[in-house]
Amino acid sequence: MIDAHHHFWTYDPINYSWIDESMAAIQKSFLPEDLEPILTLNGVEGSVLVQVNQNEKENDLFLRYAEKHDFIRGVVGWIDLRSENLTERLVSYQNKPLMKGFRHIVQGEPDDFLFQPEFIEGVRRLHDFNYTYDILIYERQLRAALHFIRQLPENKLIIDHIAKPDIKNKSLTRWANYMKEISRHKNVFIKVSGIVTEADYQNWKREDFYIYLDHLMEYFGPKRLIYGSDWPVCLVAAKYEEQLDILKTYFSGLSIEDQNCIFRENAIRFYNL
Repeated sequence: MIDAHHHFWTYDPINYSWIDESMAAIQKSFLPEDLEPILTLNGVEGSVLVQVNQNEKENDLFLRYAEKHDFIRGVVGWIDLRSENLTERLVSYQNKPLMKGFRHIVQGEPDDFLFQPEFIEGVRRLHDFNYTYDILIYERQLRAALHFIRQLPENKLIIDHIAKPDIKNKSLTRWANYMKEISRHKNVFIKVSGIVTEADYQNWKREDFYIYLDHLMEYFGPKRLIYGSDWPVCLVAAKYEEQLDILKTYFSGLSIEDQNCIFRENAIRFYNL
């Protein structure tokens, strides 16, 4: 198995102010030595480490983690995709094979952020260097995301956390309609991650997620879904084993080949691990 989405950080309340009191379970540091035994216990052989802060210093730190710890098979970092020296910065990562792609925290931006031509052009340049792009949005930003995706048919794109539908309040129709339209773009994958944190932290049940997974299976199929834990953020609502069990149980009816795609092969293929 590959866990295609997790984070590390050295906690302080200023730089991690987004971790509010409702997320007290993760108001502390999480480092490679904390995750490695959990992955081993759950039969996960490798992982993808994803950016948290929007600065290139974190890229350097995460690449050092990946070089030191064999289980980290790749890094999704951050780069200023609207910078005039973007090409120069991308060239600088060409001798760092563990850097697989980039992400911007669009969920923290205005809802129309992905309409910006200069940002779209920056993401387009990633294709020239064989880098992926992770789309991190809330459900309300799906309209902009669809426009964005339509401009980038050559890029390898993946939507993190199934686009964060409001599972707690059973929001479905608008999300499903946009996801169906997005699925027509064969270069777009979906990261089946972060779902427990969109539900009621304390009172979710696994069946809450099944209707969303039903739609993803119908629209994208097992060849474009990729498992990720979103550890340690998931810990505000579920232990690592609990979030994994939701997905293992749901996908247990598929063939072994299809399960292997979702939990391993698709991540290797998408991120070139």
